Amino acid sequence: MIVQERAARDREQLRRLIREEADAAQRDRYRAIALAIDGRQTEQIIEMLERSRGFVQRWVYAYRDGGLSAIAIKKPPGKKAKLTGEQWEKLQVWLMAGPTEEDNICEFRGRDIQHLLESEFGVKYSLNGVYNLLHRMGFSWLAPRPRHHRADPEAQEAFKTSAPLL
Repeated sequence: MIVQERAARDREQLRRLIREEADAAQRDRYRAIALAIDGRQTEQIIEMLERSRGFVQRWVYAYRDGGLSAIAIKKPPGKKAKLTGEQWEKLQVWLMAGPTEEDNICEFRGRDIQHLLESEFGVKYSLNGVYNLLHRMGFSWLAPRPRHHRADPEAQEAFKTSAPLL
């Protein structure tokens, strides 16, 4: 039987969790435990929740052995980041500074960043991965059209005023 003193403490918290939980499977886990605390038998819980015996027993036993923390939703760990915190900051500084004369480009493109990540940090990103990385850093890959380094603004204005209308 479930430890009575812990069950009495957790009864109200379980009722609140059941009301607030949006995930149906997690809500059924809470319900199974609440019903077990209320003294229902496994067969009754199975029938009431329309879940399998394994589901009911797995979660009731988890609660018995570890309390509410044993049935809490745990965020999956996810994939390990390719860039360390230091590399992340270095890339941000590099992007904020913009291209230099040695880069021989007007604006950074995804391919340029992809090449830098591989040459500087030894990590490979797909082009979509680079754009996702930029988005996570708060950058946008949409930018105004770059100006060519040999563009002459005065000649452009002169052309606009003297060009014949079509």
